[in-house]
Amino acid sequence: MIFDNIKNRRSVFPAQYNDKPIAKEAIEILLEAANCAPTHKKTEPWRFKVFQGKSKEKLGLFLSEKYKEVEERPKQVKIKKLLENPVKSAAVIAICMQRDPNECVPEWEEIAAVAMAVQNMWLCCTEMGIGCYWSSPGLISHMDEYFDMAEGEKCLGFLYMGYYDAEVQEVTRGAIGDKVVWM
Repeated sequence: MIFDNIKNRRSVFPAQYNDKPIAKEAIEILLEAANCAPTHKKTEPWRFKVFQGKSKEKLGLFLSEKYKEVEERPKQVKIKKLLENPVKSAAVIAICMQRDPNECVPEWEEIAAVAMAVQNMWLCCTEMGIGCYWSSPGLISHMDEYFDMAEGEKCLGFLYMGYYDAEVQEVTRGAIGDKVVWM
């Protein structure tokens, strides 16, 4: 049941991933799930760039070097994390949004559509036993220096993915009744 995947969806971080690769076919299924997200006026604003193999190392190097360049007091822990997280992952997907050139819908709707596409991928990852984590570091504003983006396209973050062995912890949430007003 889909509710079970929704309830069991968790952030699983690169430090928790094992060395098992994710097959290209599995990633293609995730991307197809993303492509099924709702989108106002059918703008389909989601764009993805998939990193596997050596391209993950290059991404980590760019992120760590860019962080050192732009941060006044770079922290060694963060440099190491930016360098290693892509390498620890079986795959990394850059999550991008292509703004409708006619701006026929508000930008927040385009961002929301991309987020729904990512949620579709995340739920499929849960079903497939793949851990994932959406990271949106401040460095995403510099990604146009790393890969080609179309006019109006922007990076919204990275989906780090990998298989994992450990149990993920259950999360407790506040009661829904505290967040709803019945009219």
